[in-house]
Amino acid sequence: MPATAQAGETIKIRSAIQHPMITGHTDAGPNVAPRKIIHTFAVAYLGAEVLRVDVAPGIAANPFFAFNLRARSSGDVVFTWIDDTGEVIVETRQLTVT
Repeated sequence: MPATAQAGETIKIRSAIQHPMITGHTDAGPNVAPRKIIHTFAVAYLGAEVLRVDVAPGIAANPFFAFNLRARSSGDVVFTWIDDTGEVIVETRQLTVT
């Protein structure tokens, strides 16, 4: 995502995470390995959730998301991923609005 934007500008945000997205199905048969997929991706801007994606098991490894966001004022953009094991991954980026 860009580090800066003008007030009212719509910016493109792209987000990817390296994650194996283990479905539990292998060549040895179904449910051989415990399932471990990201099931939720959420983004908050200025303390308010602006995007939530409920991810289905068919998503590819290392998922990529892209969306638009209107820059209102300077603040944090917080990205949160949650997987089946309860692991929560959070990344924060600062957006400076001029």
